Amino acid sequence: MAFVPIYILILGFTIVIDYYAGIFIENAEGKKRKMWLVASLVANIGVLAIFKYYNFLNDNFSFLMHGFGLDNPIPYLSILLPVGLSFHTFQAMSYTIEVYRGHEKAERHFGIYSLYVMFYPQLVAGPIERPQNLLYQFRQKYDFDYARVTSGLRLMLWGLFKKVVIADRLAIIVDTVYNNPQEHQTSSLIIATIFFAFQIFCDFSGYSDMAIGAARVMGFKLMNNFNSPYHAKSVQEFWSRWHISLSTWFKDYLYLPLGGNRVTIPRWYLNTFIVFLVSGLWHGASWTFVIWGALHGFYIIFGSLTSKFRNNLSNTLNLDKIPLLPTLTTFLLVSFAWIFFRADNLQIATYIIKNIYNGFPQMCIDIINRKPVFEYLGTNKVWPIVLIVFLETVHYLQAKYQISTRFLNFPVAVRWTVYFAFIFIIMVYGVFDSKQFIYFQF
Repeated sequence: MAFVPIYILILGFTIVIDYYAGIFIENAEGKKRKMWLVASLVANIGVLAIFKYYNFLNDNFSFLMHGFGLDNPIPYLSILLPVGLSFHTFQAMSYTIEVYRGHEKAERHFGIYSLYVMFYPQLVAGPIERPQNLLYQFRQKYDFDYARVTSGLRLMLWGLFKKVVIADRLAIIVDTVYNNPQEHQTSSLIIATIFFAFQIFCDFSGYSDMAIGAARVMGFKLMNNFNSPYHAKSVQEFWSRWHISLSTWFKDYLYLPLGGNRVTIPRWYLNTFIVFLVSGLWHGASWTFVIWGALHGFYIIFGSLTSKFRNNLSNTLNLDKIPLLPTLTTFLLVSFAWIFFRADNLQIATYIIKNIYNGFPQMCIDIINRKPVFEYLGTNKVWPIVLIVFLETVHYLQAKYQISTRFLNFPVAVRWTVYFAFIFIIMVYGVFDSKQFIYFQF
């Protein structure tokens, strides 16, 4: 509403349709149940199609028409994409699907159902909640609980630190390189690509932490959305740790209905590839996002096809004895795919990949000959590297020793010293230039 006040009617339209669709689905039998479900899905997907994909599809139709020497008569729409449209649309769709499946009772209270769709902590960038987890919480009474409130505030502080200190500081270098890649050499392109992997993680998981923390302060429990994704040892494991609410949404509502892995091997490959193509398109109406999703689908299918060969090779060469090799390999594959996610168009993505590939051998030679190759970005890259090392150290300690739980046993003076230290670092080293969260655009 801050940009276009009438856009509130978009939410109102889908809320009214889904609210009544849920009741009609529950009361109906046979084909009528499916009819009301289809009506709900058409309304939600239709809103997405108009605001997010109309001009993209029209662009591609124009390209096709021009190939035949014809003009496209269909006009373009001058509309803004409502913030977080894909998130609350998917959350609304999960409600009617779960009612249809009989896993959730239709919500009769219009206000409570509206709150489910518009719950402000996670409205614009998730986590994408399910009705089974959230709806019943709106009927419970929450008294003040000091431990719960401070737990939520700590998580919000950590999320804010990841956003304004790590993500937005990394963004300075990433934007400098990716906005003008022709002016940068191979080493800068590699650094910017690796930095973007951590920028998008800290940006998105930082929002999730603040959303989960804000809800926790009030007494509500939202699902965890990230679990140290860059510690994954395979791309498949990466997707069980990254944007968990979306990956499980696609699993439950697209992958399994397609047959999941309970089909022939070729069909399983097709199901997997379809899910990742749709996931890419969900992230944005651009071929760069489609290729990003297709790459992840290819990684998983190729990994399955070559698993026996890779295991034999690993046993022969004792590759399993090399520390962190699977984790590093997975990170490099994911970072390569991020190039398409970050690049403004296919031409820029292709240019970056080509120059990294062509310039990498010479960069390695220069490193061996002790020639400077990383000075191009100056000292700007030192602090980001320190912050990335700190971030991954925290993740490692949390996974191994549960330091967040042990931290509560520290003396009060120590805990508050840590709190004020984080606040001080945020105030001094945080970047406050109104840089929005990356996932707001989805």
